[in-house]
Amino acid sequence: MSSRGISRRTFAAATAATLASINVVRSPARAAEFSYKMGTDNAPQNPTNVLADAIFAELKERSGGRLEIKNYPNNQLGGASAMVGQVRSGALEFMMADGGVLGSVVPLAAIIGVGFAFEDSRQAFRALDGDLGDHVRKQIRAAGLFVHDKIFLNGMRQVTSSLKPINGEADLAGLKIRTPAAKLATDLFATLGASPTPMNFNEVYTALQTKIVDGQENPLTVIETAHLYEVQKYLSMTNHMWSGFWMIGNGEAWSRLPADLQKLASNAFDKYAQQQRSEVEKMNDSLQANLIKQGMIVNKPSPASFRAKLKPFYGRWKAEFGAEAWTQLEKYSGKLA
Repeated sequence: MSSRGISRRTFAAATAATLASINVVRSPARAAEFSYKMGTDNAPQNPTNVLADAIFAELKERSGGRLEIKNYPNNQLGGASAMVGQVRSGALEFMMADGGVLGSVVPLAAIIGVGFAFEDSRQAFRALDGDLGDHVRKQIRAAGLFVHDKIFLNGMRQVTSSLKPINGEADLAGLKIRTPAAKLATDLFATLGASPTPMNFNEVYTALQTKIVDGQENPLTVIETAHLYEVQKYLSMTNHMWSGFWMIGNGEAWSRLPADLQKLASNAFDKYAQQQRSEVEKMNDSLQANLIKQGMIVNKPSPASFRAKLKPFYGRWKAEFGAEAWTQLEKYSGKLA
């Protein structure tokens, strides 16, 4: 259309729209009253991170922009051990902390990973949404940390190897296996005859690729989303340990939030936990066939030969965690030691 065909009214409207758009560009968005960070060591496509982005966006909207939490997946802020230190110092407000890694600060937090204690996630959640979880959360709060009431799901851990399938404890003899930087995990595999090498997850792919270690152990979601099938041939469904993430935070950062924002955040975290558990469980249940398509060879060993070697392991960790906590664990797991 030529300039002659534009009416004054149309031109005025267009000019107003242009000026408005300029004002929008030139006026910076109002900064959040509270701008916090959360770190995880999971890949961006893991449901833990996909859901975090959606839930935190909703939380920002519901708070009227006052509270913003940005998620940093895949060890962007450092390995899990480093992030625990950052949360304690206040450099990081929130993180998803594996129980074993958090155990370096709150020893009882590692109790969720006692070998062959839980048969599945339902059993673990009964314990950790119940008395055992209450006992652990009390200890985490006593260390000056915030902890959300619901634990997040990682899943039953399975062993992978580039050398051979693990059909029983004899196949673990001398196996160089990566474990989390957690005493309980290294003790479990040492007791079973393996040669555990603790390291943070951001080092695992390269360590497997360069044969620093021959195997590792993680839930299926982690094996899939971290592409560990590219550097591992055998997947043994050992179900040797259940794992979950405590959502912890810096206690002072949490206490700075006004009561209304704490309530909004707690509600958002509840929704996040519920959805995350469901999505991770579904993904773990469906991934075995997909990993076979990726070239992995899958076997299902009986837990009996592993359990037969663990009497001294259970004795040590009963003493470590204390009789009260161990009794609460066995209330849900059945007799271990």
